[in-house]
Amino acid sequence: MEISPQPDQKFGVVVEGFDANTASDDDIATLKNTVYTNKIAVLKNQDLDPHGFLALGRRMGRVEPYYEPVYHHPEVKEVFVSSNVSSEGGAQIGVPKTGRFWHSDYQFMPQAFDLTLIYPQVVPTQNRGTYFINMVEAYDRLSEDLKTAVKGTSAVQSVRRYFKIRPSDVYRPIKEILEEIEAKTPAVVRPTLYTHRFSGETVLYISEAGTESIQDENGRANPELLRELLEATGQLDMTFSNDLIQLQTFEKGDMLIWDNMSLIHRALHTATPEPAVSYRVTVWDD
Repeated sequence: MEISPQPDQKFGVVVEGFDANTASDDDIATLKNTVYTNKIAVLKNQDLDPHGFLALGRRMGRVEPYYEPVYHHPEVKEVFVSSNVSSEGGAQIGVPKTGRFWHSDYQFMPQAFDLTLIYPQVVPTQNRGTYFINMVEAYDRLSEDLKTAVKGTSAVQSVRRYFKIRPSDVYRPIKEILEEIEAKTPAVVRPTLYTHRFSGETVLYISEAGTESIQDENGRANPELLRELLEATGQLDMTFSNDLIQLQTFEKGDMLIWDNMSLIHRALHTATPEPAVSYRVTVWDD
């Protein structure tokens, strides 16, 4: 297994020679440490079916299926499918146009995931990739005034704003759908800053999609502080030219593994998309 920095990128490494079928426990430990240290690892020349992909995820940590079945792979429910391609019979497998907003996977759940594994299956020829922001670096770059303002605050994380309406929701009253969202995934409150349990770094844990509000110690919301933090971290820059933003591209056979607790991401979509299919497994590193 050979590990080298990604050329012309702010962070991340390329991993050559990794074979999920023969990897030792030491190889897996090295890979996880590499991800926590470098934020993204791009594993080259991977060739796994959905069962093999899940098996690798289970070696990385504790896997749980996504809570909405419409995203599940038809044979392996633990594999999340993002796809704009229908099956031969015309049925939609997975969900199209996922992640068109800044977020961290499962940010709205009581325990957010440590690692995300993405394995592209059908790769567009143009405009492919995912935008990332390292929220450790973003925090380090905040002004001293903003660092002081955010200290001791809490962030309310919720799925409400970007919940995708499912086929089964057609003709349902919106009130019913909102009540179901609140029952299944009520908002959670976490510290806005936390210490990464593997790297020891300070992470600013907010995103444009997932963070509903920032509160002081008395529970009072501060919408201006949230807006200033989103702006300072590049999340309001729709040109995606902010220096904190990295466009991570990929090729057929690549697998991306990233530190879900310190990176936020946003999918690159265009008005006239080509066919695209990706598998995802997300794990807790127990």
